[in-house]
Formats: sequence, C-alpha cells, structure tokens
Amino acid sequence: MSSDKSITYSSTRGCPSQANLSFRDVVMRGLSHDRGLFVPDSFPTVTMEEVESWRSLPYAELATNVIGKFVKDDQVPREKLADIITRSCDAFRSDDVTPVVDVGGHMILELFHGPTFAFKDVALQMLGNFFEYFLETGSNGGRLAVLGATSGDTGSAAIYGLRGKKGVDCVILYPKGRVSEIQERQMTTVPDSNIHCVSVDGTFDDCQDIVKASFNNKEFRERVHLGAVNSINWCRVLAQTTYYFWSYLRVTDKHPDAKVVNFSVPTGNFGDILAGYYAKKMGLPVGRLIVATNENDILHRFFTKGEYHRYDINKTISPSMDICVSSNFERYLYHLAGDDATILAGWMKNFESTGKLTIKGKQLEQAKKDFSSARADTGMTLEVIKKYNDEYGYMLCPHSAVGVSAVHQAKEVNMHTVALATAHEGKFPDACRRAVDPLPTPPPELSKLWKLKTRSSNCPNDAAVVQAFVEKRIEERLAKDDLSRQLKKAALAAVVVGVAAVVAQTLMKKRR
Repeated sequence: MSSDKSITYSSTRGCPSQANLSFRDVVMRGLSHDRGLFVPDSFPTVTMEEVESWRSLPYAELATNVIGKFVKDDQVPREKLADIITRSCDAFRSDDVTPVVDVGGHMILELFHGPTFAFKDVALQMLGNFFEYFLETGSNGGRLAVLGATSGDTGSAAIYGLRGKKGVDCVILYPKGRVSEIQERQMTTVPDSNIHCVSVDGTFDDCQDIVKASFNNKEFRERVHLGAVNSINWCRVLAQTTYYFWSYLRVTDKHPDAKVVNFSVPTGNFGDILAGYYAKKMGLPVGRLIVATNENDILHRFFTKGEYHRYDINKTISPSMDICVSSNFERYLYHLAGDDATILAGWMKNFESTGKLTIKGKQLEQAKKDFSSARADTGMTLEVIKKYNDEYGYMLCPHSAVGVSAVHQAKEVNMHTVALATAHEGKFPDACRRAVDPLPTPPPELSKLWKLKTRSSNCPNDAAVVQAFVEKRIEERLAKDDLSRQLKKAALAAVVVGVAAVVAQTLMKKRR
C-alpha cells in the first residue's frame, strides 16, 4: 500500500460488502453490517528511529504521528488531524495528558486526568471530534444517532465527548443499580438536549446485546443514522494505542536500559489491552501484555485453559469490568485464526449458540505467547488498595488495583513494567472506603455532582422498546431545535424591523 494512502478496514466475518472500507466509513458505521468488527487490512510499521524522534514531543504531537500512520490526507488532512487531536488533549487536566509515575517498584500510567476521570476520555474526546468533522464534511447528511452501552465509564466519557455536538444524538444504556453513584451522576447531570441516559433492567451484557441487535436491524440503523461509541468502534482502539507509545518513551526516559516494556491492563471488554497488542504489531518494543480480570474472569480462563465460556456476571467492587462477554475480543480471535474470516465466523456462530469457544494445541500456545493473565478477587483488590495507600501514599481505584495485583502475581514488579490506572479512586468511594478510611478529599469536579439535578429514563431489557425510545427522543429534539430556529428567525426579524424603524425615524428627523 502506498504510504500516501490511508489504511483500509474489513470485517472480521468476511462479508464482501464490508471489506476495504475507509477510516471515515468504519468510524461512522461502528459495527460491521455482518455483525463482525472492523480490523485493519494491514498494519503500518514504526522504526525505532521514528519512535526515538518522537521522544521530546508533547502528547498531542506524538499521538498525531501514531494515528497519522493509519490516517492520511485522503481521509483527514494532516493539519485537521493535528487540530482534532490537539483539541481532544486540551480537555485534560495534566499537560502530559497521561502521566507516568513510579510507585511501589514499578510504573503506573495515570489515565484518569480527563473530563470524567477515566481512561476512556482519551479515545472518546477524539472520537467525538472525529464525528463532528465527518458530519461537517458530508457524512450521513449531517446526522448521527449514537447508541452506546456502559458498565460505568464509557457512558460518561461518551457523553462528555458528544455533548452539544451539532447533528448528534447520544443515547447511553446502563444497567440499573450496577454502576457506582458517581458514575451514574456523571452521566445524568449533563443537561445538553442531545444527551439521553437510559437505565436498563438488566446487566451490562444485556445493554450491549441491545446495542448489537439495534445495529443488526437494517431499517432502524438506516432510519436514525446509527453510530457507535463503544470499543467496537475502531477509532476507540486506535486512539488508545497512543498512550502505549507515550508510556514506553516515559519509562525509557527514566530507565534507558529497558529493552522492552511490559503492561498490565485491567480488562473487561478487551479494547484497552488490544491497543497494546496493536502497538506491538506496529513495532513498539512491548514485552508482556498481562490481562488483569476480577471475578468475571472469562479472559483469564481463556488465556490459561483455552476456555472462552460464558458464565453469569458476578457483581463486584470494580463494576466497569463486570462483563462476561468481551465485545472487542473478536478482533484478537480473528488474528489468532490467522486472519481467516471463515474460521472466525465459525467460532463466533458456535459461541453465540452454545456460549462456549474452546481452543487447544498450537492456537492456545500462541495465545499464551501473546498474553499473560491474572485474576484478582475482591479480597485481593482491597488488600492492594490498602497496601499502596499505607506504604506508598498512593490511592488506586478498584479497577487499577486489579491491574497492580496482576503485576505482583506475574512477578513483574520492576521499573520496566507499567500498570494502567484506568480511573480515579474518587469515582468509587464506597468500594475504596472498605480498604481506606477516611478517604482522600475527592476532586471538586466530582464533589459538585451531588448538587446538580439529574435526568434519566428507564427501559425494560427489550431492544424494540429501546429503539422506539431512541426514535422518539430524536423526533422530540429535532422538533425543539426546529422551534428554536423559528423563534431565533422571528427574533432576528423583529430586530431587523426595529432597526429599520429606528433608521427611518432618524432619517425623517434629519429631513425636518
């Protein structure tokens, strides 16, 4: 592929009409129409000379270089790409965007300095700005209805990335009673008219199933111009590769003798650690990629025994990881199948009918080479939170503590291992208080949420009901916007008439 052409994408399930699509198409489409996920048709490579040349760059410039490997001028002009990424990074409280710190004999990548204090801000600030650019330049006739499912953090990050965006309606589904109060308030206190929060009587997986069913409903999908913000959207994964490059450079700034850098990633939907896998495929010197799970350990069971078997969800103190089917995992399975869409489609068909997918032999050996894994239950998680607070004065959220536990279990406590801190502990006070009491003072951005008004709706676990809700909300908002435009026109006309009258009076006086 010519270096001046953007990477194209095809579905993991091989439908010919879903092949060789552009970056714009896959970002706006979200989920492939054959129910697969979009993967790059080829991977650009980076040389160590290139990586070294990025060492002194600020985050936004480095990210522009990484994403620019996939996205060329034929999709987004370089100047506009830099603008999109720079504006996205400007939303963060830290100049480094994602700082890397030394704690407890290893490194921690702090991914919680964005608007909603969670790692998903990195990707969703960018995705919101890409949506805006593509709508402004002709996609979907300028309209997009985003339907997303959240186990806690995706929802608020998506909302903060899409609030007030012209032409966008954002509907976020979350499992009733299964997100923290702070997470719920981060979503439901946003007053923008294009934001719609819906609690669903079910689990996160139920919410995710509703989203997938909606994408598979061709008439509904086309009628509302449906788009995705979950990590099924390729843009999410691509954006997240950037902080693997960033953290590699920051680790080797401090420890230049490090040949490779290991990463331990708290994992639910598999998108975050998949970004690290893709960074490694591009040529970044990544060592071990450690999949860290809580009691909902379908991924740990897969990487230790080759068993991707669906079980019921356990409610834990790390709710964003309370997932029993990892929606992004299909992308990795596609690569494990040798990029063979026929094999992958067979695996997924069997899994969808039986709830079980089992690999063995060379495929299991390869999976174990690609990823390590560890499981931390609630007791282990609370122990890590307490230990790091008592011994190092550093507070971890429950999800981040799962990742740190995995570092210890993998015996990789060293200065070239990075644990990803995926959220601020202030989002999970009830869980953290079980290990540390009193808690540190929460950030004012989180404290003020208790004083704000909330608004949300409730729907049963029924795709048809949710789809009807989406259409009704879009109709209502469009009608309000139309009325608002008419009132503005009337007001403007009144001003014009008033000005004309004043001018006429002035002229008459002058004539006298």
